[in-house]
Amino acid sequence: MNYEIELRGILDKDGKLRVWPAKPEKKQLAVMFVSEKFEFDRDYTEREVNEILKSWNTFGDHQLLRRELCDRKFLARTPNGNRYWRVRPAEEN
Repeated sequence: MNYEIELRGILDKDGKLRVWPAKPEKKQLAVMFVSEKFEFDRDYTEREVNEILKSWNTFGDHQLLRRELCDRKFLARTPNGNRYWRVRPAEEN
């Protein structure tokens, strides 16, 4: 998917999210965009997730992005939040 076109006006000149979109379909695309910054078959600590998200947005709310990734089932986490991983599209939690 060409996120530069789909998220025009939402990405800055460096390809980072500069705003959180208002429209639901753009929110879904934004979450898909940041989810691709995580590898499959790898565990991440909350700190690592936060650092990745901070590096891909300039609007300053990595917590929102982390919550959206989990709520929309792009990332899963242990109940205590010690471990996160990218969810494959067909994977059930």
